[in-house]
Amino acid sequence: MTFFKKLARDEQAATAIEYGLIAALIAVAAMTAMGALGDNLESTFLDVSTCLENPDDASCKTA
Repeated sequence: MTFFKKLARDEQAATAIEYGLIAALIAVAAMTAMGALGDNLESTFLDVSTCLENPDDASCKTA
C-alpha cells in the first residue's frame, strides 16, 4: 500500500508523461506540415519538369 502512496505523490513521473505527450503532439504536427509541404514541392517539380520537356507550352510562359 505504501508503494501506491509514494507513486501517487511522485510528480516526476507525471511531468515525464506530460513532456512525452507534448513531444508526440509536436511530432504529429511536424509530420502533417511536412506532408503538405512535400505535396506542394512535388507539384512544383512536376511543373518545372513539364516546362523543361515542352518549353513552348503556353502554361510555361511567364510575364
